[in-house]
Amino acid sequence: MSRELHHKTLVLGSGPAGCTAALYLARAQLFPAVLAGPLPGGQLVLTPEVENYPGASGPIASMALMDTMRAQAESFGAQFLPDTIVRTDFTRRPFLCVGEEASYTAEAVIIATGASARWLGVPGEERLRGCGVSACATCDGAFFRGKTVAVAGGGNAAVDEALFLSRLAAHVYLIHKRDTLRAEAIQKERLLACPNVTCLWHKRVTMCQGDKRLEAVTLEDTQTGTSELLPLEGLFVAIGRTPETEVFQQQILLTEKGSIVITSGQTGTSVPGIFAAGDVCAHAHKQAVVAAGSGCQAALEAEQWLGRNPLREA
Repeated sequence: MSRELHHKTLVLGSGPAGCTAALYLARAQLFPAVLAGPLPGGQLVLTPEVENYPGASGPIASMALMDTMRAQAESFGAQFLPDTIVRTDFTRRPFLCVGEEASYTAEAVIIATGASARWLGVPGEERLRGCGVSACATCDGAFFRGKTVAVAGGGNAAVDEALFLSRLAAHVYLIHKRDTLRAEAIQKERLLACPNVTCLWHKRVTMCQGDKRLEAVTLEDTQTGTSELLPLEGLFVAIGRTPETEVFQQQILLTEKGSIVITSGQTGTSVPGIFAAGDVCAHAHKQAVVAAGSGCQAALEAEQWLGRNPLREA
């Protein structure tokens, strides 16, 4: 690596958490550099429109929202760099983050790399994402009022998505490859008692079909192997999320599922001076406004920590 660039603070990730953290760090004159990562704007840009972000007078294109957040941070001096971190060393200070284009050192780091939805990996799914296929009912459910939709999955997330959609959609199918749910008992009872929800047991989605929008899915019976076509206008995949924390393994404390462990009610990690915000943490609610709020909190806590722990020259 030929270049090593030093910044007072470094933000890893450019979604709502990263952009908000950068805004607050920049206003505090902590001169943040934001490494945008492989998906500038974060996972939010995979959703065509956002209806529930405070301050928007109506639905706003997700890319437009993220462009606005970035521009606001840049107006106070935040620097956005098109690089992705491939290795870190948090055992030294200044902390070291090695990217594909350069190496970066910083006195404090905020990790806001997010979490990516797990997808089914079936034909037609990727092509129809944002056109009937989604991984977030809270984000996209309002677009399916009065329509027929399905949720694929069998855990707490799938049951929660199905219950949420049952208040909006005409009918909801829950597609599960087994005949028992891995959700909490009370949630299972609510789901099974819901009049417009039908559970399709021993079924799995093998194909998403439609020209410009989702029109149907192909279901395979996991016991007999037979297939059938289920007409749908929306499919919500709820089989979990993968935190983007691979490069932080052995550097900071992670949960068994890979989320960053943070101090209760705060954003500090197991390494003083390293903070985390947004979906990369073990938050219960994966929402843009929650991520933005935690980005603000991480920046404020980083500012306070730097005031108590100035880096002294050797």
